[in-house]
Amino acid sequence: MKLYFILFGLIPLFVNAQLRLAKIFSDDMMLQRNQPIHIWGKAIPGKTVQVSFAHEKRITVVQSDSNWIVIFSKQNACIKPQSFSVISGDEKIEIKNILIGDLWLCIGQSNMEWPMQKEMHYKEALPNSRQPLIRLFNPIYAGKNTYSVSFTDSIIQSLTKENFYKGQWQSCDSNSFKTMSAVAYYFGKELVANINIPIGLINISIGGAPLESFISKEAIKNSKKFSDKLDGDWLTNYALPVWIRERGYQNVGNLTSVPNDEYGNNHAFKPGFAFEAGIVPILNLPISGILCYQGESNAQEIERVNEYADLSALMIADYRKKWKQPDLPFYFVQLSSIDTLKYKGQLWPQFRDEQRKMLSLIPNSGMAICSDIGFKDDVHPTNKKDVGERLARWALNKTYHKNIIPSGPLPLRARYENGKVVIHFQYCGKKLQTSDGKTLTGFFS
Repeated sequence: MKLYFILFGLIPLFVNAQLRLAKIFSDDMMLQRNQPIHIWGKAIPGKTVQVSFAHEKRITVVQSDSNWIVIFSKQNACIKPQSFSVISGDEKIEIKNILIGDLWLCIGQSNMEWPMQKEMHYKEALPNSRQPLIRLFNPIYAGKNTYSVSFTDSIIQSLTKENFYKGQWQSCDSNSFKTMSAVAYYFGKELVANINIPIGLINISIGGAPLESFISKEAIKNSKKFSDKLDGDWLTNYALPVWIRERGYQNVGNLTSVPNDEYGNNHAFKPGFAFEAGIVPILNLPISGILCYQGESNAQEIERVNEYADLSALMIADYRKKWKQPDLPFYFVQLSSIDTLKYKGQLWPQFRDEQRKMLSLIPNSGMAICSDIGFKDDVHPTNKKDVGERLARWALNKTYHKNIIPSGPLPLRARYENGKVVIHFQYCGKKLQTSDGKTLTGFFS
């Protein structure tokens, strides 16, 4: 992104610069195909803003609250880099190297955040990491990797919805993909290989974050079942997961200078905070769908386990309403298998069953199963390649209508018959068989 100033004599006017674009706009970005294109930002109230894009011009007057927005005609997918310019008075901003394709929003906690450079297949992927049709928006968030201690002053200053996420778009190459969500990268790579259009990945996942952080406070407050999650200070609210409140208290519980509201000090784990900081700023940007790998922080107490499917349904219904896309796809990852000797995973089988219920509870959804690739005693399995590709199968089948089986076999019903249990499955392909070709010996959840 470049900002130009017209000079009067030799005196630069940058000291009075007022024209700004929303933070989601930068060089190397992706715009959603086949939907009207929104470009917006801030400028001096009453001033005129002119935006030029795709051989069209739009002119608008800045509102009294400093906001402006223009809308362009929808575009087909395009691999030829484009640009747009914004002019207001003596100021000009130009955004270059834009592709038109499909945008996917990635949310969740550390398993979605897990970067390529720590992924099992990273060395194999590195030689082919230059993927010019993949664009990455992978911002860093305030407090990343800071645990068990109070936040520093610099982190505290960023605990506002305006400053929480910091980053810009990047073209996918050997440098940018290192820190990108491995699940998201493999998902995008698989889509490009099969549909050959540009794919943009917006990753706002947060290590440890509960689902509540990604849900709007409006949706929570208006829900009879979940409104108690906004009762008073979130750090002492027993309707929220215990673990995230403990971590939150370690970071901001004893500090008095943290930005706050009636629900307590700001933090990545606070109900509605990731929504306000990461979702609200891009609601004018149409997207193709949502990917979610989340749940570990909501699987520690039975009360949180039993509500998860309904809580997820609340979130997605609200996203679809706010984006005005009632059929917005939602593809999520079921938690993996794990032993309980070194990790508190006793409730994970029940939690996985709760996630299974989401398939029937949330229309236009799909679940990637990863029980077979979980680690025995580590909450972070490093094989994200299979996870991303399994999510891609759902998208290829349901969103892009490819003739591909979207999932491994999912049980539909079971009945006892003549001394045997007969199980009916969906997505069987031609036949069922074990991964090692041997006789089936049992089931586990």
